[in-house]
Amino acid sequence: MEGILPRLPLADWIDVLVDWMTATFGGLFDGISTGLKFFVEGIVTSLAIVPSILLIVLVSLLAWKVCNWRIGVFALLGLFLIDNLGYWEEMLETLSLVLTAVLISIMIGIPVGIWASQSERVRQVVTPILDFMQTMPAFVYLLPAIFFFSIGVVPGVIASVIFAMPPTIRLTVLGIKQVPADLIEASEAFGSTTKQRLLKVQLPLAMPTIMAGINQSIMLALSMVVIASMVGAPGLGTEVYRAVTQIKTGVGFEAGLAIVVIAILLDRITQNIGKKKQGGTV
Repeated sequence: MEGILPRLPLADWIDVLVDWMTATFGGLFDGISTGLKFFVEGIVTSLAIVPSILLIVLVSLLAWKVCNWRIGVFALLGLFLIDNLGYWEEMLETLSLVLTAVLISIMIGIPVGIWASQSERVRQVVTPILDFMQTMPAFVYLLPAIFFFSIGVVPGVIASVIFAMPPTIRLTVLGIKQVPADLIEASEAFGSTTKQRLLKVQLPLAMPTIMAGINQSIMLALSMVVIASMVGAPGLGTEVYRAVTQIKTGVGFEAGLAIVVIAILLDRITQNIGKKKQGGTV
């Protein structure tokens, strides 16, 4: 086949495109980088002001109230273990990266999901893009992110956003599409506009499904912390990566355990918030 058709210089085209975007939109990328770095560092600074023991108690009470007493006790013991092992600052850095990535995913993903749910043409365009985002290896996202935003926390946030956004969009579309047709017809019979039907009927009923999408985005963003550490993103991922490169099994286990604690807490809290939106209790 190679003798019949010449090989497409796809890699060269991509390199030319990246170089053109870097030269043309360099100022924009610098502004985004400065803004994201300021936002992430602001979260870390705000959380670091609070004494660790006080923050542990507050998060434990939140977990108890939103979930149950077992998750509250787990939060208390798990966060105390992270503090005791000396990973508190790294945990805050990881949490700030994840929260920033998830916030951006929500700000972009939910409006796009709503738009796609209301327009078949938009959905036909968005779906293959989401397929591409979810199937492309996560390491590939880091390459253009490094070119556009240099190394540090910003390319880690950008790569996490690309990796974590699809579930929010998909489940927003799914939740709105699953609203019973008879409720839609009833709202139309009462003369509601498209905006009123969306805000007062579809979104409230779709909220548990949307929260499930946000939950999945949080888990995916958290799974990116080790990969993001390869481009200089601080946090627990850096400790895991350093332990792997230096073959320090114990340190890697400690940092990995801290990531597991954060993942379980974020998962249980967001899951139960979604259930309470539906009117259920845990």
